[in-house]
Amino acid sequence: MNGVHDMGGMDGFGKVEPEPNEPPFHEKWEGRVLAMVRAMGAAGAFNIDTSRFYRESLPPHVYLASSYYRKWLLGLEDNLVDKGYVTASELSAGHAEGTAKPVKNGKFGLEKVEKSLVRGHFERQAPAPAKFRIGDRVRAKNMHPATHTRLPRYTRGHVGVIDRILGCQVFPDSAAMELGENPQWLYNVVFDSIELWGPDADPTVKISIDAFEPYLELA
Repeated sequence: MNGVHDMGGMDGFGKVEPEPNEPPFHEKWEGRVLAMVRAMGAAGAFNIDTSRFYRESLPPHVYLASSYYRKWLLGLEDNLVDKGYVTASELSAGHAEGTAKPVKNGKFGLEKVEKSLVRGHFERQAPAPAKFRIGDRVRAKNMHPATHTRLPRYTRGHVGVIDRILGCQVFPDSAAMELGENPQWLYNVVFDSIELWGPDADPTVKISIDAFEPYLELA
């Protein structure tokens, strides 16, 4: 989706100011938010791409004014309300008001904590041979899906070269909408900076992205 989250290649937002010795969390609640998101994902309430889609769907003025983990919290709330695990009234009250909807993978206990902190495995059996080969010139499709996608907006319509084939993996665009894994080939594509941003760009810079096969066409 063309949301405010897709800021790649844009300017005007000020430079990134690295924080020396930045801690994992600035407030105790941030760690709790991370724990809740990972726990509910591990319990089967949603997958990682659905979780991302809800954060991306926050209103622009809320997204831009929110810290990293506030985005996670607000996205989690919307996600759980839509899926019926909590109600808006319960969030406002701060406690349950009825019987909770069961989660897909059952109760989340201490024995599941370590597993929830390990990133999932996303490689899958290929449904068909890879369409592109290393060295192929490809164009990122000028696509504007209304839902989640991993194709950066600044690459759409531009030509790059296949640098690596990264295997067949769960397709985020389908998974985010809970339409199944729909495995697709994933490629590393390299673009010249001038191709993306015109003659004023630094000609020595190249930009590399990972792009799924449905995002690409032969140039």
